[in-house]
Amino acid sequence: MTEDRVTEDGIIEDRDGAARRVIRPALPAEAPAVATLHVRARATYYPDGVPDDGTDWPAVWRGAVERPDGTVLCVVEDGAVTGIASFRTPEGAPADTVKLFQFHVDPDRWRAGIGTALHAACTERWRAAGKRSAVLDVHVDNHRAQSFYAALGWLPDPENPPAEGDHHLCLRYAVTGE
Repeated sequence: MTEDRVTEDGIIEDRDGAARRVIRPALPAEAPAVATLHVRARATYYPDGVPDDGTDWPAVWRGAVERPDGTVLCVVEDGAVTGIASFRTPEGAPADTVKLFQFHVDPDRWRAGIGTALHAACTERWRAAGKRSAVLDVHVDNHRAQSFYAALGWLPDPENPPAEGDHHLCLRYAVTGE
């Protein structure tokens, strides 16, 4: 197994210098592909399938990509979007806090290091922006994601304990320096 390194351009290279994937800001034209990945990933933790509430997910993702105060990163491998992360400072939160609103990896590519690399890219951007704390909500039935986040150092957010009947858990991450 080779060690990966992230270049300044967001390209992940193996020890021999061969590019394997690119992590970069998503483009508005990629919103349909991002939306498809989002729905496929969410379907894995909804026992009865993703609720159809009429949301136009490509439009939602296009808005997230174009939002000037937010960031949507995507992982691209061989021209296909295989991972996505959306984050920004939520309204009313301290300036040194960032919220990870969406984080998904193509279920066909789980356990390939995409999520770990994408999380590292997010963390690096948060550090560069002076963020000290990150928060997220994870679905209570998404045990795979909960384990993933716990392994990376995310902990239950003591300021936001789950309410009775809530379908999400709030997690917090300390964004530390190198």
